[in-house]
Amino acid sequence: MNTTGPESTPRSQPTAALHHLPTSRSVPANAPANPAEPEKSQRNPGLHFDPRFLDELRAVNLSAIERRAATLVKRRSIKGDNQSAWLLRALALMDLTTLNSNDTDERVRRLCAKALHPLSTELRDGLGLGDRLIRPAAVCVYHPFVATAAQALHGSGIEIAAVSTAFPHGLAPLETRVREIELSVADGATEIDVVIKRGLVFAGRWQELYDEVQAFRQACGSAHLKVILGTGDLVSLRNVTLASAVAMMAGADFIKTSTGKESVNATLPVGLAMVRAIRTYHGATGIRIGFKPAGGISTTKTALDWLVLIKEELGRRWLEPDLFRFGASSLLTDIERQLDHHVTGSYSATHRHALA
Repeated sequence: MNTTGPESTPRSQPTAALHHLPTSRSVPANAPANPAEPEKSQRNPGLHFDPRFLDELRAVNLSAIERRAATLVKRRSIKGDNQSAWLLRALALMDLTTLNSNDTDERVRRLCAKALHPLSTELRDGLGLGDRLIRPAAVCVYHPFVATAAQALHGSGIEIAAVSTAFPHGLAPLETRVREIELSVADGATEIDVVIKRGLVFAGRWQELYDEVQAFRQACGSAHLKVILGTGDLVSLRNVTLASAVAMMAGADFIKTSTGKESVNATLPVGLAMVRAIRTYHGATGIRIGFKPAGGISTTKTALDWLVLIKEELGRRWLEPDLFRFGASSLLTDIERQLDHHVTGSYSATHRHALA
């Protein structure tokens, strides 16, 4: 992806920057852009618990990470056609999420309908997308709504993600948390977002944390496992890095920043610490682990900052939905408004892009 480009006037024809997107309805935008790459990244088989691997990651330079995170987003300018292409990529990397206490089956059905048709016909025509499929990678819901989402999205290729293991606190008995995973998988979940007990991190009970994540992975079966660290609760980047390493050793397919319910959610320094742990794990094992920032990602500017960070630190291969996701509920609305501005030269009202 090109991260620079001249300012552009609104246009109603396909742009060169969009040509990297798939061109057939049989190949969704979620598919890897590089046909030489495998269609799906290899699942993480995990490692035997090895404290020596943690020892290699204990030294975390907070000031250096903060400087790197700050300079990354200042050095890149993404404008015009290039920005539209990157925003369409962000859309295809999204876990479209509703995790509210007032969720209902009907609300989830409306969210799924939005996932199936995220862009209006007028906007698609204005961008010159033709028959290209641009859809979120997944819809993420609480367990009671997994079956509803699975029915609404059947055959679409959109994944069904369920938050599990006593989300968001993770404090239920282990057998209860494991059973919740099993029930969600039985109802049709293809991805499970689990939350860890933060107290295990504070106490340095790494073996116990490893054993719990392993139990979650076993309960998932063929469903992919995304491990939520609750980074806003973990206090230090060292805790974040070590918890990331333990989750990956235990078989996590993704590591995820936050539940979205903490007082501090996804931040770029935290993300940088986590992706560097991913880079270390990949260097040691050859296995690619996915990354999912979640919580507070509601604007296109923030989304672009995250995409730049991933491109710079992990490379282009990680900008695919099998290795990167946004956990977001309102980001899609801002993406639509920015794309509408690119096509028409003016911003549309937020209410024109309701999610559910």
